[in-house]
Amino acid sequence: MKILAKTLEGLEEILAKEIADVGGTEIKVLKRAVQYEGDRACLYRSNIMLRTALRILVIKKTFNVRDEDQLYDQIKNIPWESIMTLKDTFAIDATSSGDKFTHSKYIALKSKDAIADRFVEKFGKRPNVNVLEPTYRLSIHIRDTRATLSLDSSAESLHMRGYRANTVDAPINEVLAAGLLLLSRWNGDTPFMDPMCGSGTILIEAARLALNHPTQKKDRHFGFKRWKSFDKNLYDEIYQEQLDKRIDKDIKIYGQDKSLRSVKVTQQNLIEAGLDDKISVIKKDFFKTYPPKGLTVITNPPYDTRLKEDNINMFYRNMGNKFYKDFLRSDPWVFSGNLEALEEIDLGINDVFNLMNGGLPAKFVNYYFD
Repeated sequence: MKILAKTLEGLEEILAKEIADVGGTEIKVLKRAVQYEGDRACLYRSNIMLRTALRILVIKKTFNVRDEDQLYDQIKNIPWESIMTLKDTFAIDATSSGDKFTHSKYIALKSKDAIADRFVEKFGKRPNVNVLEPTYRLSIHIRDTRATLSLDSSAESLHMRGYRANTVDAPINEVLAAGLLLLSRWNGDTPFMDPMCGSGTILIEAARLALNHPTQKKDRHFGFKRWKSFDKNLYDEIYQEQLDKRIDKDIKIYGQDKSLRSVKVTQQNLIEAGLDDKISVIKKDFFKTYPPKGLTVITNPPYDTRLKEDNINMFYRNMGNKFYKDFLRSDPWVFSGNLEALEEIDLGINDVFNLMNGGLPAKFVNYYFD
C-alpha cells in the first residue's frame, strides 16, 4: 500500500530514515511529509514506532480534477462497500491550495455526498457522519488540479504520546523534541542534560530513544484499530516485537529548571511515562549550574514571545558565556525561535538546522568551544 507520513518542516530526512527502519520501501521525501510503500505490518510499526511522524495516512487514490463534479465522480467510483459498512461512521478533512479549489468545507461536503450516494444506490441507506470519533477518518487534499484521497490510520496526532499529565507555558511539541534528539545524533551512550527543561518533554523523549521504547502506548486508540481490516493478532505480535527490542541499560539524563512548578510538572510527566527512576530532575538556575564533564546538552530556552526574560539578547549572550566557562568538553545544542538572540551566543558553530516551531521559523544550533 502507499503510505504518507506527515511531519514538521525540517524533519523530513530524519523521518525518512526512521521509515526505512520500520520496513518502508520506495521512500520519497516531500515537504512536511514522506511517502513510501509498506504492508499492513509496516503501517502498524509506523504508528507505534516513528518518533518524528505526526500522522500516518494510507493513500487510496490520486487523480486529476478540474471541478467539483469531477471530484464527486472520482470519489463515488471508489468501491467504498469493500472498505466500510453501513454500520461504520466516517468524517472527511479537506485541504486545498491553488486557484481551482478554494473552499475546503465545500470539498469535504462534495466528497461526503459522493460516498453517501454510492451506498444509497447500492443498499438504499447511507452510513452516518461522526466528526468526533468516526470509524474512518478520510483526508482529501487538492493541490491545483491534483487530488489525493487517504485514510487516516492514526486518528489523533501522534505527537500526543499520552504521558503529558500536565504542562507549562510554551511546551515543545513531542515530535519536535524527538526530532532534535535524532538530529543531534545522541544515542544514550553519553550523559545528557536539559538545563531549562520546562515540562520535561525533551528529557522523556531522550530516555525513550536511549532505551528504544515504543513511541506510543499499546492501548492507544489508533484509527486503524476501527477498520474492518484490522488484524489484532498481527498488531499484538508487532507490539510485543517492539517491547522485546527495548534496551535495559543505565542512562544518565539530568533535568533542571529554575521554576519549581516546571520541576513538579516534569516529575508528574516522568511518572506518567514510567521513567521517574531513570531521570533526575531538580530545581536549579542554569546560570548556577556546574555539571559533570562530557555532557550532551539540548535545551529550548525562552524566546521572549510567550515566555518573558528581561533583556533576552543579554540572556542568550550570558548563556553562551556559561557554556564556555563551565560546560567543559560538552556538546551544547540550542533550539530557539528568537533568531536575533541566537546571534548573541558567541561560540563556534558546528551545525545548524532550520526548523519551525508552532509556525515560527526556528534554528537548532550545535556549538563548540576550546
